[in-house]
Amino acid sequence: MSSSCKLLIIGGSAGSIEIIMNLMPLLRPDLSFPVVIVLHRRSGPDNILTELLASKTKLKVKEAEEKDPLLPGNIYLAPADYHLLIEKDRTLSLDFSEKVNYSRPSIDVTFETAAEACGSSVTCILLSGASSDGTEGLKIVKRYGGKAVVQDPLTAEVAYMPEQAIAGVDVDQIIHTADIAGFVNNL
Repeated sequence: MSSSCKLLIIGGSAGSIEIIMNLMPLLRPDLSFPVVIVLHRRSGPDNILTELLASKTKLKVKEAEEKDPLLPGNIYLAPADYHLLIEKDRTLSLDFSEKVNYSRPSIDVTFETAAEACGSSVTCILLSGASSDGTEGLKIVKRYGGKAVVQDPLTAEVAYMPEQAIAGVDVDQIIHTADIAGFVNNL
């Protein structure tokens, strides 16, 4: 992969939180791009996940808010019960429209808007999960020249989500869980 990554999106569902928790302390503190994390999670006003992620890394972690600018070296967590959109002006938008793939936030929505806003400079990683959310978004990422990376289903706690992506998208890379941190740090 080249160093053209200007935005990294990581999406996941069942089985992904542990992967993210293990990834956080391994991330370089000088990442030159923002990271957006979209996880399927229960709705409700709690910052426990944000605080937990922040305690595991030197990077700044925050729950995404309307019109947040995407800043290098920052990690933005999609809030529960809102779709997270990437705007062309490199800001974030929150959307409360209908669920996509039974989910809000939807990984597809974030992947698609990131591809439309950032084109070939976006890299998207799809992790463990029990739905097909993310597959359609990765197709759009590929159409705009971005990088589509999927966790190896053999290393996923719930293999369905990565299996669906691999079956439906010409992904750039299938990555073992243990190699995710190295991959991100070398983008």
